[in-house]
Amino acid sequence: MTAVEKTRKLVVLDRDGVINHESDAFIRSPAEWIPIDGSMEAIGLLSRDGFTVAVASNQSGIGRKLLDRPSLHAIHRKLRRKARAAGGSIDRIVYCPHLPGDGCDCRKPLPGLLMRLARHYGVSMKGVPVVGDSERDLAAARAVGARPILVLTGNGRKTRAELERQGIGIECHENLLSAARALVSESG
Repeated sequence: MTAVEKTRKLVVLDRDGVINHESDAFIRSPAEWIPIDGSMEAIGLLSRDGFTVAVASNQSGIGRKLLDRPSLHAIHRKLRRKARAAGGSIDRIVYCPHLPGDGCDCRKPLPGLLMRLARHYGVSMKGVPVVGDSERDLAAARAVGARPILVLTGNGRKTRAELERQGIGIECHENLLSAARALVSESG
């Protein structure tokens, strides 16, 4: 597969609010990690269509000492298990453990996580679909020339209203399954 083919078939998903339900108290354990209806089906659909599915997520709960890395890895094992059960695969998960004021380059809206994925896959992020529910997800996507896609789950409705208030148009889908169906229909 050439770099162009890899780029075309790579999709990056935010986690909280896109794949699973958000929690103001942070997701701290696998028991608290609850997928949004249709999200596992979406990952299965993307995987079966040949997309490489990666996840890029801010996880400041680590920096806040609300969960530790072993707990986060247990949550991600559950995510991967559920995706496999739906015929999907999460190829790579990258996350930012830092607090908002830590000055890192990986916390979205900064593009560090997406650049890490670009290096890992040896591709440009230009045109790669990046699916998120917040302005920071979309800003990180724009910063690397990716294709920002908003879903209306999680913070998505609030984000859409704010973008509309600012006069900013964005590709938008009801949920991850709707976004996945659109991506698969384009790739066919």
